[in-house]
Amino acid sequence: MHGISLAYNGHADSPSLVSTVSEWLESADIRLNGTRPWDMRLHGSGALKQALARGSLGLGEAYMDGLWDAERLDEFFHRLIRARIDEKVKPLALLLPALKARFFNLQTIARAFEVGRVHYDLGNDFYEAMLDRRMTYTCGYWADAASLDAAQEAKLELICRKLDLRPGMRLLDIGSGWGSLLSYASERYGVTGVGVTISGEQAAWCRKRYRHLPLEFRLQDYRDLNERFDRIASVGMFEHVGHKNHRDYMQVARRCLRDDGLFLLHTIGKNRTETAPDPWIDRYIFPNGDLPSIAQIADAAAPHFVVEDLHNFGADYDRTLMAWHENFEAAWPRFADRLGERFHRMWRYYLLSCAGAFRARSVQLWQVVLSPEGVAGGYRRPA
Repeated sequence: MHGISLAYNGHADSPSLVSTVSEWLESADIRLNGTRPWDMRLHGSGALKQALARGSLGLGEAYMDGLWDAERLDEFFHRLIRARIDEKVKPLALLLPALKARFFNLQTIARAFEVGRVHYDLGNDFYEAMLDRRMTYTCGYWADAASLDAAQEAKLELICRKLDLRPGMRLLDIGSGWGSLLSYASERYGVTGVGVTISGEQAAWCRKRYRHLPLEFRLQDYRDLNERFDRIASVGMFEHVGHKNHRDYMQVARRCLRDDGLFLLHTIGKNRTETAPDPWIDRYIFPNGDLPSIAQIADAAAPHFVVEDLHNFGADYDRTLMAWHENFEAAWPRFADRLGERFHRMWRYYLLSCAGAFRARSVQLWQVVLSPEGVAGGYRRPA
């Protein structure tokens, strides 16, 4: 904070450090050892030094170790990020990971399946307990929705309408997850389709659940695609592509899309291009993830597509994550023995810190509609 970099030596937080951090947090209306739900309560020594020495990574690991807590982690992070306290902590320990993320391709084909094994293959029963009935692991659309199921169905309907799907069309879903979009589109709009995923668990689950529909689910990297489709969607997958591969990704989408087709890209994004991936999220939740900026998306798309529509409903991710957290906590007794308390704290931290970040509007959710040559007469976003 204030650009200071401290070296963590494993000792307890000193009184002067506690006093200084208390002053910084007060600017975000957060109190150390306060009684309000968003106040930070210390349970062990060294939590503050870990946060200062290792930034987001140290703060998250200290929470996983039980060194601090907040009853409302979501509101703690909302206030922390809104006041930009996190931007003032720039430890030297995180310089190398940031440089690696900037200059090296961490999302090669060899690395592409790592996030599937680490994150998406935790167990289909685990995600069934946390997600909506269609197993949709992306932001819901809450404009007129009162429940998670309704918000996710509204999002799927919105995508289908933006793509102007019609019976008999062939739809490609890059990063198809548990098949929610393809199954919805097939059932409601009469399309056929192909979904590709880097999770073996997801692919197997989809093949079994949707064997009655004219859909194919593949364990396949997007770079290996080379066939034509009427429409393409990619929902919550572009975050794994990496800035070094954005142009290749758009090139693949273009070669797979008919000249009169439409491509909808649904992705979390960051406000500023130069920021590095969050080190705690990278280590514990989404290995090799890399949020794009609007500038990066536009630069990658420019040689291949016309941007027809840009829609930001990132604030809806806050409500989606809070609904997932409610389901996760309710189901946790079923998974406690299998996953353990450290995972419990890790997953709670993941869901609620991300909810706070979206509430603070430091990250966004965009849906971008693109066409190869521009829609004749112009594109109109459907109501």
